[in-house]
Amino acid sequence: MTEQNFSGLHSSSIKGVVLDVDGTLIDSNHAHADSWYRALRGKGYQVSFDKIRGLIGMGKDNFLPAAAAIESDGSIAKELSKLKGEFFKSEYLATLKAFPQVPELLERMRASGLRLVVGSSSEPDELKTFLEIAGATDYLEAQVSSGDVENSKPNPDILHVALEKLQLAPNEVIMIGDTPYDIEAASKAGVQTIAFRCGGWKDEDLEGAIAIFNSPADLLANYQDSPLNVQGVQG
Repeated sequence: MTEQNFSGLHSSSIKGVVLDVDGTLIDSNHAHADSWYRALRGKGYQVSFDKIRGLIGMGKDNFLPAAAAIESDGSIAKELSKLKGEFFKSEYLATLKAFPQVPELLERMRASGLRLVVGSSSEPDELKTFLEIAGATDYLEAQVSSGDVENSKPNPDILHVALEKLQLAPNEVIMIGDTPYDIEAASKAGVQTIAFRCGGWKDEDLEGAIAIFNSPADLLANYQDSPLNVQGVQG
C-alpha cells in the first residue's frame, strides 16, 4: 500500500535518485540500535533502547550528542564508536540481509533513465559492505558516506555532495529513505523524499514525504503510480 501526495513536485523531470541504505535497502536498523545500546551501557551510560532506536538514521556526529550529550569529536566518542563497531561486526554483520527485490528496483530505476547515487550516514568501510549485501553496487554512479562530509543527517551535507556528483538541481532529484532524518536532510537541500516503512518508523514520523511505501518491493510493484514515473520519466 502507498500514501502519496505529488502536489509538491516541481515541474522539471526527475533525473536522479539519492538512496539511503540502512533501513531502506538492508534490514539493519535494529542491529545498529542494539550495538549502540550495548556500547553505551558498557561505558556506563544509561540510555534506553527506545531512545536510541528513535535516533537511528543520524550519523554518529549527531547521534552521540542527542543520545547522551557526548561531544562527537572527543575521546569518549571514539571509544564508544569503536565499541559499537565491534558489537555490530561480531553480533550482526553476518546476519544482515537486503530487503526483497532491491536489485530489481534499482534495475527498474536505471531502465527508466534515472541516475542513482547513495547518500548514507554510514562509515565508508561499512557502506561498501552494506552495498554488497544489498546487491546495489553495480547500479550506482557514486557513493556519499559520512566520510565525505563534515556533518551527517539530518544536516543536508550528504545531499549537497550527492547533487554535486550527479550534477543535477534539487528539483531534478528524489531522495529515498526510511527515517525522519532522511526527510529533514533532503528538505534542507530542496529535495523531495519517498519514504519506506520497512525501517520501522510510523507514517506520522515520516511526515513531509511525498509518498510512503512499505518497502523496495512495494515501490517496485507500484512504480507506474509513483513519483518516479511522473514529470517526464519514462517507465
